[in-house]
Amino acid sequence: MSLGFGPLLSFEVRGGLPAAEAVARGLVLVRHAPSLGGVESLASLPAHTSHRHLSAEERAVAGIPEGLVRLSVGIEDVDDLWADLDRGARVRLRRARSEV
Repeated sequence: MSLGFGPLLSFEVRGGLPAAEAVARGLVLVRHAPSLGGVESLASLPAHTSHRHLSAEERAVAGIPEGLVRLSVGIEDVDDLWADLDRGARVRLRRARSEV
């Protein structure tokens, strides 16, 4: 946090909720969790957690795309975290290629 950034970020995965689910399943170091509190890195899919009570249309109006992944960065080594995010993205890419 010395650079002024917090440990929470969100990113949208092209392909909607199924693609975001594939990324979350592909993570090894980062755990998929409904809550983002703790010292370990956690990933959350708002369509399944914080905003599950809204329809897909209501989430879209609220600016919460179906493919949104929220990541709370913990105390793990930064290189390990990047490797895990890369691994999650590769799972999503393999899934996309298999659908073609």
